Amino acid sequence: MSTVETPRTELTWPGEGTSRIPYAAYTSEELYRRELERFFYRSHWCYVGLEAEIPEPGNFKRTVIGERSVIVVRDKDGAINVVENVCAHRGVAFCRARHGTVKDFVCPYHQWSYDLKGNLQGVPFRRGVKQDGQVHGGMPKDFDPKDNGLNKLKVATRNGVIFASFDHGIESLEDFLGPDVLHYFDRVFDGRKLTILGYSRQRIPGNWKLMQENIKDPYHPGLLHTWFITFGLWRADQKSQMVMDAHGRHACMISRRNQGGASEVTKGVSSFKEDMTLNDPRFLDVQPEPWWGGPTAVMMTLFPSVIIQQQVNSVSTRHIQPVGKDAFDFVWTHFGFEEDDAEMTQRRLRQANLFGPAGFVSADDGEVIEFSQQGFRQRPEHATVVEMGGREVENTDHMVTETLIRGMYRYWRKVMEAGPVHTSTLAAPESGVAQSKERGRRCT
Repeated sequence: MSTVETPRTELTWPGEGTSRIPYAAYTSEELYRRELERFFYRSHWCYVGLEAEIPEPGNFKRTVIGERSVIVVRDKDGAINVVENVCAHRGVAFCRARHGTVKDFVCPYHQWSYDLKGNLQGVPFRRGVKQDGQVHGGMPKDFDPKDNGLNKLKVATRNGVIFASFDHGIESLEDFLGPDVLHYFDRVFDGRKLTILGYSRQRIPGNWKLMQENIKDPYHPGLLHTWFITFGLWRADQKSQMVMDAHGRHACMISRRNQGGASEVTKGVSSFKEDMTLNDPRFLDVQPEPWWGGPTAVMMTLFPSVIIQQQVNSVSTRHIQPVGKDAFDFVWTHFGFEEDDAEMTQRRLRQANLFGPAGFVSADDGEVIEFSQQGFRQRPEHATVVEMGGREVENTDHMVTETLIRGMYRYWRKVMEAGPVHTSTLAAPESGVAQSKERGRRCT
């Protein structure tokens, strides 16, 4: 698929590394348009949903990749297809429902119809209309339905998760994720059948990259989030690891819950509330699950489009959907596993209240992202400081670091051609699945 990029904007970057990020990276319209082309419409797999959302033939869901509307649909053969929500005739975004079941897709404007693979199957009056013994109108004789179907995306599925790409020459999903991150992906999605528990969605008035940053930032949870530091779900005094793929674009924050309470890390932290108690203690009714393998939380960021959350018994995907340089829709899909009993399902639903637009934890993140965007607009010539833990890009065995953010922007600079950037692989003693498994054992 050919694309046309906006003219290049030169970005003044402080130094050669990625420990200082220019505010313009969050506020420039031209850079944002280039991001859409290079990260969402080319060379990247983007998350579009879970197979459990479309379990039967004819089931579909409408979603987006970047700003482009797409439809994920299961056809009559059981195959999963992703097509762009743009009629081949006059460009109508013909699908308006978020979810549903159909036999085919029909554009309301002129009723061109398509099968569930995206092939054109019907054009009203294609051969004209007979009147007064003559045929009037109709499509040209050389009009070929095979050349006028919907735009079809390349699709990859793994253990119930669906990804799609406009780029049909893209590498495999497994190579895109890399062995270290793939290990943690398969830890959650290990082949067990998924069940959908519910959705939540919000629009956050900040640049889309800020949510990727937020979930690559282990430094803030024990400072910003009262719930985490008070009840021990995520704190700087926990065993933890930060793991990236070789490019630095994807990452996993891995940690193990402790008992909370006052300690060295709570001194002077205003969000810590030692006397806070719960009216309903079931919110902290955490039950270890066999597949955890030690960590009680793994927050995974798959660049550019999705976060996979496992925080105690709550599991969800969080889909980042840009709607301009300074806002994005954030769609949460809370799920469980078909093997869960009723008690575990209720536990997952209760703990999901920590997250989502009004979550005990996640409401904080949406608000500080908005505050960040306001500051960027106010001082467009300035740059953020991302130097906690040093200026290097490397995997770590602690969470007092911003290394994952530096890794993402090292990749961002390279793809966006934003000045010179070191392209060496991550500083780590080993690589591959064996290294990831070792890290998982250490976090016990």
